[in-house]
Amino acid sequence: MTAPPAPDLELTPERVAAECEWLLDRGDVIVPLANEVRADLAAAFDTTVDPIDRSDYERVVVETAADGDRAVNVAALVAFLRGMDVEDDYPGFVVDELLGRELAATIAGEQPLRLLAEATFHYADIVHHAGDSAGMDDLDAGLAAGVQTRLPGWDWTEGESPFSVDLG
Repeated sequence: MTAPPAPDLELTPERVAAECEWLLDRGDVIVPLANEVRADLAAAFDTTVDPIDRSDYERVVVETAADGDRAVNVAALVAFLRGMDVEDDYPGFVVDELLGRELAATIAGEQPLRLLAEATFHYADIVHHAGDSAGMDDLDAGLAAGVQTRLPGWDWTEGESPFSVDLG
């Protein structure tokens, strides 16, 4: 059996820029999803969380694009997810879940935000159905989870941590 031709996944600076530009255009889908996730999690944890707007979303995309190491990884994950579909979805859901979760974590940054974005991804994935393909559901959920985690608005992220220790 001959393998099918490989998809075009060459990652050049131009390809990374194109994927990041595509992300900017996805704000109309991602901002409402991120706000739905924020509102649901706020209710579940009995707290308030500020909603985000299109400019908040665009700021995260621009910051991500400006960080070359992060940008190339986000671009690769976006490219894979945009091109991915699995017949009957279920047998291949592990791979799109893995990529979507990693997209959320990569956008969110370092710990503990990385872990929170991964957990939030699973919730966003449950409430969102893009309908385009298996990969698009997880791409949107990963973007919403990563962006909403990275942005302020959660009470616990405001101010200094009570666990900060001054050793100086």
